[in-house]
Amino acid sequence: MIELEELEMMMLDAEERMEKSLDVLKGDVLQIRTGRANPHILDKIQVEAYGGMSPINQLGNVSALDAQCLVINPWDKSLLKNIEKAILVSNIGLTPTNDGDRIRLVFPMMTDERRRELVRQVKKMGEDGKVAIRNIRRDVLDSFKKLNKNKEITDDMYSGYEADIEKLTSKTIDAIDKVIADKEKDLLTV
Repeated sequence: MIELEELEMMMLDAEERMEKSLDVLKGDVLQIRTGRANPHILDKIQVEAYGGMSPINQLGNVSALDAQCLVINPWDKSLLKNIEKAILVSNIGLTPTNDGDRIRLVFPMMTDERRRELVRQVKKMGEDGKVAIRNIRRDVLDSFKKLNKNKEITDDMYSGYEADIEKLTSKTIDAIDKVIADKEKDLLTV
């Protein structure tokens, strides 16, 4: 017979993997531009600075001036050109304005067509996230089935763990649905 600790570790591993998938989805969804100035859109942009690559938020203050404008105030003004270049190369759909002291990013109003396109993109991200969660569920259930088939766990234990993994899967998929619904609402709000 297999130790109960090993079974619990398998469940914890599945839970951690599902949480990581959910966190990745949340991060990806934050990157999608909504038409309002959101500093998180710059989170994954890396800037060449001091012989290495650094995120923009580690090179200066990033703040929302108003609903349509972000301002980047680098601590080292010599990095202005590098920050500007990194934003242009990143393809986030914004053109930086460098005034020699700071960089401004003006968010244009989005068209209804663009909003619907972004909603479709977000829904696809949600579906991909759900597929990842279901794959984790399948892997764990396959492991439990193998243990049950080899008589290392009883049928009752298998049923209990199967119910637990189903609950965990449902909870995580509900969280994905909430993230997607919130972003969709955010995108469709003018």
